[in-house]
Formats: sequence, C-alpha cells, structure tokens
Amino acid sequence: MRRQATSNPIAYAEASRLPMGAWVNYGRPLAHIIIVFSSLLFVLGTGRSGFSAPEAPNTLDVGKKIYIRLEMIISTRTSHLNQPVTARVVRDIVNGQWVLIPIGSEVTGKIAKIIPPATPSDHARLMIKFTQLTIPRHPSVAITAHVTDVENARETVLPDGTIQGILEKNAAAGRVDGIFDKLGSAGDQMTKVSSKTLGKVDTAIEYPAGTDLALTLDQPLTVDSPSPPTTATQISPSLAAAVQNLLSSAPQRVQSKSKKPGDPLNLIIVGSLEQILAAFKQAGWSEAGKLGTKSAVGTVRAMASDNGYENAPVSQLYLFGRVEDLAFEKALNTFLKRHHLRLWRTLITTPNGRAIWIGAATHDIGLDVHLRVVSHEIDPDLDVERAKAGADLMAGGLVTAETLVSRPNPLTEGKTATGGTWKTDGQLLVVVLKTSSAM
Repeated sequence: MRRQATSNPIAYAEASRLPMGAWVNYGRPLAHIIIVFSSLLFVLGTGRSGFSAPEAPNTLDVGKKIYIRLEMIISTRTSHLNQPVTARVVRDIVNGQWVLIPIGSEVTGKIAKIIPPATPSDHARLMIKFTQLTIPRHPSVAITAHVTDVENARETVLPDGTIQGILEKNAAAGRVDGIFDKLGSAGDQMTKVSSKTLGKVDTAIEYPAGTDLALTLDQPLTVDSPSPPTTATQISPSLAAAVQNLLSSAPQRVQSKSKKPGDPLNLIIVGSLEQILAAFKQAGWSEAGKLGTKSAVGTVRAMASDNGYENAPVSQLYLFGRVEDLAFEKALNTFLKRHHLRLWRTLITTPNGRAIWIGAATHDIGLDVHLRVVSHEIDPDLDVERAKAGADLMAGGLVTAETLVSRPNPLTEGKTATGGTWKTDGQLLVVVLKTSSAM
C-alpha cells in the first residue's frame, strides 16, 4: 500500500517504517540507516522541486524587466552604427525583498542596427544592444537583454528588440480627420485650425536624453551581493496615523464636472507646493498647461503630426468640490501617450505641519471618442502607473520615503468618467519629499 508523502522529513521517516516483524532479519542499526537515508532523499527531492526559499537570491531570472533612462540623444538621422550608448537604471530592481540593481546603476552598450527610411514607404529601424551593467561599489557584470518598450513612443518595438518607426501615411493626421468628423461643428473648427498649423510628418526615430526604456533579460543576471534600497520603505507612526485620518473621510474617486465618478485616488504626497514642483521637475515631468486657445492649437498640431506635447492640458476633474490644484505629465513623441496625474491639497497636515496632497495617476495610451467628446484611453492597470510615478520621483533624488498604504473598503475595479475601465489593488502610494533644507 502506497503511503502519502509529507513535507515534514521526520514525519515522512515515521510513515516509511517497515511493518512489525520486518526488522528481525536486518537489525535496528540497519533500519535506522534506512530511515535516515530515506529522509535525506526526500529533502533533496523537495529542494529540487521548487519550494518557496530562493536558491539564488542574488540572481534575476530570464524575463525580469530593468527600467533605464537614456543619457544621450539617439537618432536615425545623426547616430551611427556601433555608437556607444549609456543609460541609467531608474527603478530599484528587486528579487523578493532584496535590491539587486539600485537606482543610478549604469547600463552601457552600442547601436547594433540603424536604418533611416529611404522612401516614404520604408520604416526607420533602430536596435540598441546593452551588454554591461555597473552597480556602484560592485564589480561590473555582463548583461544579455533586449529592449521591449520605449515609454510613450509612437514607434513599435519588435520581438527581437528592433525599434520600428512609423510611416507617414499611418501618422495620426488621418486618424484625426476621422475624429474631427465625429465632432460635428466643433470638428469643423478644429479642421480649419489644423489646416493652418500642420507641417510635414517626421518619421525619423529620434529620442532625447531622458527617454525611458524597458529591458527584458534574455539570460539570468547574477550580482555579487544586494544593495540597500534607494529610500526608506516605511513612514513614521505619526505620519501613518495622519494618512489614515485623511483616508477615513476622503472620497474613493475623483469626479467630472457633471459628478460622474472618475479615476480612483492612488497617490499621496507629503511636501510643500515648492517641494512638489521641484520634485516633479527633477523627475522629468512637466506641469500641465491651462485650457485655452493656445493649448487647443498645440493639441491639434500634436495630434495631427504624431508629435509629443509636453505641456498639454488635462481635462478638469473634481475632488473636495474643486478642480485639481496641480497636474503633471510626462510625454515623449506622440500626443496619444503620456503619464499624468492630478493633485489636490488636503486640510490634513503631518504632526510637524507639512502639507499632505492626494491625487490620481493614470497612463494615457490612445484616443477615444464618446458622444462627440474626445478623450484619452487609459491603461486599465492603475497600479503600474502608480509605481511609475513613485519610481520617477525616487530617481529624481528628492524623496525620503515611499510606502504603500491601504484604506477602508478599497475599490478594485470600475470605469472612468468617460467610460474607460480600470483595475487596482486598492492601495495608495505615500511619497514623502525631502524638506527644503535637505534639497
């Protein structure tokens, strides 16, 4: 009769004993040897079958993403084959609780492919191969990875890491004409504006210093030892109490002017107005522009030429009976994609009098039209954008602590004010900025 295996080696040895009387021919010493040997085999077998304890805590597995930021301009017009490329890691890369690649680590490589478009029907192509990782105060290590994303880029990244440019005929101008048709008389006015402001679509691939990329490991990466986290991962009990006091009465979501529920709140920032402005500037984010004629023209131009608009206005949303106090965004080379967030100052302060702000961060990934209203489509995974905002602020160097907090009865899914869906774990990221004296 087969006995059921157990995860406890001692219990397994007890269950493996021979029936009564079977010991007579072998003696107790041999029986003990058999029991110990069986236990040893069991332990070795379970160790290879993947229990939770990591066998290599200093190793990142294949498929792990590393987030980096270019430190130079890359262009299919001016760059050349084998040109050296340098980037910096902009998120602590962890394995469980251990930071293996801290913010600020250097990644180097070269341009492995660069093909400018020869005709309007040709795609520009670019491939950057990163091969070396240098962690401060650690030996350099070789890295085997490929680019899998260029954040907020109009270009497409192919499976092998090649960045493929757009075609002029597929630029946003054609799509914008279709959108204008859906807007009736308002669309007619925007068409007139667009005809005066549009220029030739540039299909070259050109990324400025500060462009964010994601690398995916093709081979495991092992470092000699972990590094300390870039910032503290806990906040003081007094600040935690103030945050919970805020969340006990704060709404779950923002709303539109017509009181339709919008984005859920997922971000809390501790700091003054000046500290927040400095932190986002250092992080590479721009303050959103105000709605008006000038911004409308800039929006049309960006939409039709498939270019970025780093100070594009955001739609107004409401919390505590008023529109946002601050709005920030980060774009690249297309109006269709941008990271952005809105902040409201609350009446709650920390025990030492610092202001506490609450807000909502979302990632625009395209355009959508509902009932003649043009709006951005958002990435439904709000936790990814929450992490992006926190990581960029941390990489800017003006953060002292970041931690996730829960609130009573959190929401986990829903729809935006314009009908887009979203999901989240319901937590909020608390970001504590450095005081002015520490900057």
